[in-house]
Amino acid sequence: MNLLANVRIALRALRVNRLRSALTMLGIIIGVAAVIATVAVGSGATAQIQEQIRSIGSNVIIVLSGSATSGGIRVGAGSVMTLSEDDAKAIASECPAVALTASSVRGTGQVVLGNDNWSTVIQGVTPEYLEIRDFRVLNGRPFTWQDVDGATKVALVGDTLVKNLFGGTDPVGQIIRIKRVPFTVLGSLSPKGQSAWGQDQDDVILIPISTAKRKVLGVSQANARAVGAIVVQARGPMVMHEAEEQVVALLRQRHRLQPEEDNDFTVRNLVEVFGAQEQAARVMSILLGAIASVSLVVGGIGIMNIMLVSVTERTREIGLRLAVGARAHDILTQFLVEAVTLSLIGGLVGIALGLSVSILISYFAMWSTQISGGAVLMAFAFSALVGICFGYYPARKAAFLDPIEALRYE
Repeated sequence: MNLLANVRIALRALRVNRLRSALTMLGIIIGVAAVIATVAVGSGATAQIQEQIRSIGSNVIIVLSGSATSGGIRVGAGSVMTLSEDDAKAIASECPAVALTASSVRGTGQVVLGNDNWSTVIQGVTPEYLEIRDFRVLNGRPFTWQDVDGATKVALVGDTLVKNLFGGTDPVGQIIRIKRVPFTVLGSLSPKGQSAWGQDQDDVILIPISTAKRKVLGVSQANARAVGAIVVQARGPMVMHEAEEQVVALLRQRHRLQPEEDNDFTVRNLVEVFGAQEQAARVMSILLGAIASVSLVVGGIGIMNIMLVSVTERTREIGLRLAVGARAHDILTQFLVEAVTLSLIGGLVGIALGLSVSILISYFAMWSTQISGGAVLMAFAFSALVGICFGYYPARKAAFLDPIEALRYE
């Protein structure tokens, strides 16, 4: 008997007991669907974290003012202006692993256009900030060092601001007021979405740092060149840790900190933070997939059970086939093909169910899911393997029945 004939016999045997066959396949169906859905959720979470990594820029390290201890009290990052524009220039020139730096000051305020207004984040930055954070100007042009040196009143607006204040129209050339100071919009920024901590990165307006200090956010009386943060770009992902060490060593030297003194600044390597989250998401995905695979094993046990019952029910048929010349190999192949067919049909239905569940999770639960072709193939191949492994013993038992005893079986 060829393989096609065996498949036809297997399908005919399954149709005879449709309900029993369906219940037997249920374990395989649930197992395959669970594997695909869980891997899709895990892959979606990993992809979302990778997108967040891309949204903050390439190889970014953020240095924040603060974390100084005064009188035994740690005042925390951002509470004391301990960094300066000179620190940023020194890092760029004296740290070999650093490619670019950008100084930044930050505040919030009301932005007014005609009779409309919107409260947003106001950031005074240098031109390098756009390159480090991978902000692209969709319409218009970015500001330059000439704008910084002249403290010109120009601004770049984020996508959220464009939608809520400008109604989605082109903002380039329009006059807005930031804390009652008129600014000309130079361009609009490419959308970035939410950050890892849930902040809308598009709800922002960027202006030259000199303009922010002198005309909008104010200047520290103690140090006119003080900044709230310095954004650092390392020369590559492989030198991130080296760049971080160089920045810390240089700033401690410039701030004249003694070995026993704490840093008066905070360094955040965002790639390491996101990398830990990505690794956690990947491990969780593998764990959920492994747990879901247990359903496939349970389904395999169900297949073995039902095939043993089938062998018992068809003992006389097996004896008749052996009596008219069928070899043990033919009987073994027939029952093994039947078990694998049962498993593969369950696998195909499970794939359809798993894809549907993944889409429904994404639609109703608003979770990011990413269907993996590799996971689908793995689940399908595993279902076939389950059919072979758990179908072999019943098939072998059928193949080695004594023809005489089988024909006498009632």
